[in-house]
Amino acid sequence: MKNDIIRIPEEEMERQRGFADAFAALPRRPETYYIVTYGCQMNAHDSEKLAGILDRMGLRPAPDKREADFVLHNTCCIRDNAERKALGNVTWLKELRKERPDLLIGVCGCMVQEPGMAEKLIKQYPFVDLAFGTGNLHELPELLLRCVESGRRVVSVPENESTLAEGVPIRRASSLTGYLTIMYGCNNFCTYCIVPHVRGRERSRSSRDILREAEELRRQGFREIMLLGQNVNSYGSGTGDLSFPQLLDECASLGFERIRFMTSHPKDLSDDLIRVMADRPNIMRHFHLPVQSGSNAVLEAMNRRYTREKYLERLRALRAAMPDIGVTTDLIVAFPGETERDFEDTLSLTDEACFDSAFTFIYSPRVGTKAASMPGQVDPDTAKARIERLIAVQEKNTARVFSSLIGQTVKVLVTDRSRRGGGEVTGKCERNISVNFPGDGEDIGRILPVKITAASHTTLKGEAARE
Repeated sequence: MKNDIIRIPEEEMERQRGFADAFAALPRRPETYYIVTYGCQMNAHDSEKLAGILDRMGLRPAPDKREADFVLHNTCCIRDNAERKALGNVTWLKELRKERPDLLIGVCGCMVQEPGMAEKLIKQYPFVDLAFGTGNLHELPELLLRCVESGRRVVSVPENESTLAEGVPIRRASSLTGYLTIMYGCNNFCTYCIVPHVRGRERSRSSRDILREAEELRRQGFREIMLLGQNVNSYGSGTGDLSFPQLLDECASLGFERIRFMTSHPKDLSDDLIRVMADRPNIMRHFHLPVQSGSNAVLEAMNRRYTREKYLERLRALRAAMPDIGVTTDLIVAFPGETERDFEDTLSLTDEACFDSAFTFIYSPRVGTKAASMPGQVDPDTAKARIERLIAVQEKNTARVFSSLIGQTVKVLVTDRSRRGGGEVTGKCERNISVNFPGDGEDIGRILPVKITAASHTTLKGEAARE
């Protein structure tokens, strides 16, 4: 499929900068903001862009949403509970407004882009002042200015997602790991997934723009970058630009100490990508490869376009090239029509694959997806029993993987003090597993060799080998 991209003209971006300046000059306007983020790394990076835009408009980040003049919820709708959580937290702001009548409330992101949600917000959430989708994030200066000047609510959800905005200001949440979006949207249309409906079809940024941004991150001193997309390994398809393995290789040559990426689709995992990863030691030994189900019948109903056998073959190829690679996955139980035999196939694949960890979910119907109207919806009690059995299998495998790492020395990028306190710091090793070990604030930002001494359910514990 041709990747027909329309880039937003610089004239439009300049127009938005004019709105930002006009907002900053308003005599009475919000002074501070707080962004609440739900969902994936793509959403987290979108929030960095939103923060950068609001900084450009003259606002300052508030330490807590109770103290902010403008609270913006950047939402996710990949599952029903994520949507309900976001709406519940937005409703809580209605109560806060009773104490602070001038509080501005905004909602944006995937949930707002969901079919019918804009109308729902207008009718059922009249206290929301501003709502916009994923496709017009760059229009925040214009929308917020209109909202404040008019004193009326503004709801704007674009229908056309085939545009890309370059040059949006970014306030990075970390000084160590830089998120770098390489593509937006998805063409796969898995029958359970809302992403193509809220993020649009695949649009790949130009490799020139990506590499320019990566070089700027390197100049600013970032130790690690993470390349982001709904399906990164289909980057560049139909554009005549670089393929994902070529882009990854180019990024690896820029001098970053660490490079990560997510997420990948198993059907697009090529031998070229495996070769580039194996040849480049600064590409981290971690691969997130969502399998979703171990049943061929369910995979076909999901429109995943690979079989159980093909998935396991790709997994073997990864491990043959990089025996030290850690693989994580996503798994769904109780998909419509899933039989006990289908579920047993998922359990056996999970056991055979021995993932480092897995995100496990009960199937959640999403309006607008094909699976929502499929027959054979699984009852809640069966779904609950299945997820508990799956989690037990995965916990056993995680314990097996973590135990095998005891005694090994891994390299950890220290990112923070451990939440457990006790004079410990924390960071991720090459396999993207959290490691806690004795240290202090001076270790933050360093990459240290750490000998693993113990393991818990979700983290490793070790001792740093210091000079």
